[in-house]
Order: sequence, then C-alpha cells, then structure tokens
Amino acid sequence: MGREKLLDSVNYPSDLKGFTGEELAKLCEEIRELLIETISQNGGHLASNLGVVELTVALHRVFETPKDQIVWDVGHQSYTHKILTGRKDRFSTIRQQDGLSGYPKQAESEHDAFVAGHSSTSISVAAGLARAKTLKKEDGHVIAVIGDGALTGGMAYEGLNNAGRFGDRLIVILNDNEMSISRNVGGLARYLSKIRSNPEYFKLKDNMERFLLRIPLVGRGLYRFLYRTKAIVKEIVYHNTTFFEEMGFVYLGPVDGHDLRSLCRILRRAKRMQRPVLIHVETKKGKGYQFAERKPTEFHGVPKFDVDTGNPDAAACDSFSSVFGDTMEELAHADERICAVTAAMGQGTGLKNFARDFKKRYFDVGIAEAHAVTFCAALASRGLLPVFAVYSSFLQRGYDQIIHDCAIEREHVVFAIDRAGVVGEDGETHQGIFDVSFLSSIPGVVAYAPFHYMELRNDLKRCLYQEDGPCAVRYPRGSQGKAPKGYEFQVGLDYHLFSQGRADILLVTYGRLFQEAANAAISLREQGIGVHVLKLNRILPFPQEALEAALRYPRVFFAEEAFERGGVSQTLGELLLLHQYSGTYRVRAVTQFVPQATVKASIERLGMDAQSLGLWILGEVGR
Repeated sequence: MGREKLLDSVNYPSDLKGFTGEELAKLCEEIRELLIETISQNGGHLASNLGVVELTVALHRVFETPKDQIVWDVGHQSYTHKILTGRKDRFSTIRQQDGLSGYPKQAESEHDAFVAGHSSTSISVAAGLARAKTLKKEDGHVIAVIGDGALTGGMAYEGLNNAGRFGDRLIVILNDNEMSISRNVGGLARYLSKIRSNPEYFKLKDNMERFLLRIPLVGRGLYRFLYRTKAIVKEIVYHNTTFFEEMGFVYLGPVDGHDLRSLCRILRRAKRMQRPVLIHVETKKGKGYQFAERKPTEFHGVPKFDVDTGNPDAAACDSFSSVFGDTMEELAHADERICAVTAAMGQGTGLKNFARDFKKRYFDVGIAEAHAVTFCAALASRGLLPVFAVYSSFLQRGYDQIIHDCAIEREHVVFAIDRAGVVGEDGETHQGIFDVSFLSSIPGVVAYAPFHYMELRNDLKRCLYQEDGPCAVRYPRGSQGKAPKGYEFQVGLDYHLFSQGRADILLVTYGRLFQEAANAAISLREQGIGVHVLKLNRILPFPQEALEAALRYPRVFFAEEAFERGGVSQTLGELLLLHQYSGTYRVRAVTQFVPQATVKASIERLGMDAQSLGLWILGEVGR
C-alpha cells in the first residue's frame, strides 16, 4: 500500500492555507513528480512548468482566486495552477482531445481569469481587469505573471506604460529565468542581468521602506512623502532607480523563486501596498528534473519521453522545419545576401545550424514579430534577402507590418510560415489556420504551399529568386506525406493534376491534404466514380492555368486546411462565378476555432481525411 501524498488532500487553493512551510516544500516535490509523469505520457510544456511550481503555490497561498485574478502570460506555464484549482483529477487529460487545455481557458474554470496562448499580453489584460475592479468597487487584486522573454514583446511595454498610472491593485510578477523558448537576446536581457548581479541597491531600498513603515504614527506618512519626492530620495539615499519605477510601479526584488518563505513574504508585502507593484522573481527553467535543467530549450515543448533517460519515445526524424533549415544553410553558403530572422524560435524553425554558421546574418529579435517584419523590410530595401521564419499563429501579430512596411513598397521579404494548418494538442490559440486568409487580403502577396520536401526546397528558391515583393511558403508541422502512386514532382509547376482514367469530378486542394485527397480519389475510382485531384503548389495568386483546368469539370470540390473566409477555396469560387461556371462547386474548409486533439484526429474531425472526403463526394454526387 503506497504512502498517502499531501497532494491527495489538495483540491482547491484554500486547502493550502493550513500547510506548514515544510509541508508546502514537500507538496512542491509531489507536484513536480506529477508534472514529469503526465507530460512524459502526453507531451507538453515541461521546463517552464517545472520552473514556476513554488511561485504558483505561493500565489495560491497568499491570494484567493477567483476573487483575486491571476493572468498567465502565454499560459503554457499554468499546469500547477490547474492542479491546485480543482482540476487535479483530470490532469492526466491535459492537451488530449476533450481534455484539459494546455493553456488557461475561462470556459474551463472560474480560476482562469483570461485566455492566453500568445506572449506579452498579460500586463494589458491585468491592467484592464484591475481597472474594472476599481470601477466596479470589487475586492481583490490582479496578478500578471510574465516571463523575461515576454518582455521582448512590444505589447508588454504598452501595458506597462498604461498600467502603472492608474494606481489600481495590480501586481506584475516578472518571472526571470533568462529564457523565453530560445535564450533571451537584446538590451532587456542585459538590463535584467545587471539588476540580478547588483541587488544591493534594492536591498537598501527595501530596508529603508520597512524601517519607515514601522515608525509609529508618522512612518507611513513619511514613506508616502518620500515616495512622492523620489527624485530627491534616489539622489540622496538610493542613487539609482529602475525602469519599472519610472513606469509607476513599486519594484520589489530580486527574490529567489524557489524559496517559498521569501516568496510568500514578498507577495504579502505587495498585497498590502494596494497600488501597482512589480516583483522580480528569479527561477530556474526545468527545476527539479536534471535533463530539463541542462537543456531547457529542448524541454520547453516536448513529445512523449522516457522519464529515466529524458529521451523521446520516437527517434528524431526529418521534418519540414529541419528541411527548411538545411535548405537555408545551403543557399546562404552560395549567396551572402541571404539573412535569417526569427522571433525567439530559432531551434523550433530549424535555424539552429544557420545561427551557428552565419552569425552575422542570423537575427533572433526575441518575441517581437511586428518588429521582425519591419526589420526584414528594411533589410530588403537595401538589397539583402531576408527570410523570416515564423509559426503561422505568431505571424498574425505582424499583419499591419506586412501591409504597411512590405506590401506598399513591394519590399522583397520571404516569409517561411511554419506550423501552417492544424497543429494538434496546443489547440485554438496555436492553430495555423488564418495565414491564408490574411495574406490573401494583401495586394501583391505570393504564397506557396508544398506537399513534400522537394517542393519546399524549390518553393523557397522561387520565393528568393523568381518573385519580388512579399512572398511566403507555408508548410505544416511534422514530416511530409506519402506521395500516391503515379505522382511525380516537377520543378517550377504552379499546380499538378493527379488523374487516373476519365472523370467529371475535380477535387482541389493543397499542402498536406493532397495525400488525403489522392487516397479518396483512388478509393472512389475503385467504386466506379472517377475523380481527379488538382493539387495547387502556388496558392496566391490563384494560377490561371489551374482555373482553366477547373472550368472543364461539371463538379468541383475544394478541401482546405485553412479558414474558409478569405481562403483559396473562396478565391476559386469567385473566379468560377466570374467565368460564368455552370457546374456545381462545393467547399470543405475550417469555419471555426479548432480545439485541441492530435493532428490526425483534428483532420478527421474537420472531415478532411480520405474516408470523410470520399463520403462527402459520394453524398453530393448522389443528390
């Protein structure tokens, strides 16, 4: 019979109140064991969650959710929060179909204050929630937990610039682990390093504040007077200040993010202040699991892995990302104009070796996609060939810059759009289903969608050397599909007609779905129904020759792993109408946010697997 665990007695945050310091430390160990055990089976975000266990426990020890609201930046580090807020018994379902989300989700729990999946949003959210509390005369504090990596995103500064001036009960916790996904870069990283390495000023400042607040009767008034006249105080006593204080926040820290006693003490102090406070907390990403501590980047987001060795269940294989990276290296050796730009995703987008071999032409700008797009446009304006490698869902943050800084003057920027289409277990906030829609709305943008690696290599070269203005190549997460028998890749084609025998039905698609469409066509032919598949390679603008081919079929179907409105399927529909097409046209595309599930299950749920496509066509033909 196994020993009883402390975690067994914790169902809601209120259960933490009676624990001793020793028991809380033991509880943190048990939470780490559960995190490692579950993520090793489900995959997920490991290193970031291991790093905030004590911080999360301290937050729920001192504050009372949902009266107090915790806003998690990005949200992938909220696993311990979920465990402590009534979801422990369902934690084994995290990131699984119909299970717990890997991110905060208001529909999932009243303890989740706001949805989060993208970086640098928490301060703006928390500022709005805190202002709402003040206006509605509600009790409680709002706490934003933001990583130092997220502070490279411009929206974080917009939030800071506005949040501090209201004087609301807002606490910003800067979780400083010297990492985002890749190691942090830029001036902010150097600034935080300076604060970490020279904390004497802050200790003196904290001691002075505590001393003043303990003086009977006049202490608090004296402290407020000195704080209001801080320009004089910092010259006489402090000789320094911080950027955060200039923004209107009381700065506390740095504090050890794995010392529960210190964390609880500083959180209570911030709570008593009843005004905007920023707490600088130092944590270690991957804390408590040696493999994640040694390689936090590799253990940021992980597939299933063996706990004893840290090795993934399946051996590493080629992927679109790795092939993109290899192709970039090959091209950069031959052309000194080629530059690679990433937004804290160098390893995830396959640029690890490029960064090593071409240091002067590799730019990791941090979590700053809008800056990355404009930076690329400026490079292009001087004759360089910048390639911005970015996940589809993150490129949404640079939409204005694509229009204003790239498209208007036709600056030749290449967008390597990784994780296009459904991405699986990360769910709604990370699905790459909108890039086609927003790119199609911008005049002059060219876009390619390869089905396999040879096409990716060729499309990247076409973008660099045969196109001008902004152009994109979008490709899915993972490896290439299996080409159907009879399909042969040909360099330079904008589309391919996969045909066997005669047919009066055309199924149009692109990218990963070509394999499903071809298999559906093969299956239907065995049932006596002829279907040809038109696989687009260039999707924007729609190829004229592909349109002419489609006009020859009395029935046209389109399957698209992207949002329908503004998608390629809508473009073809409009072109068919303009050419007075008299046949029938049917579309199957994404029409809503796609929940978490495996990629395979998501494709099936959307009705875009081979079997579903076949049944769809059979149903329409039988009408």
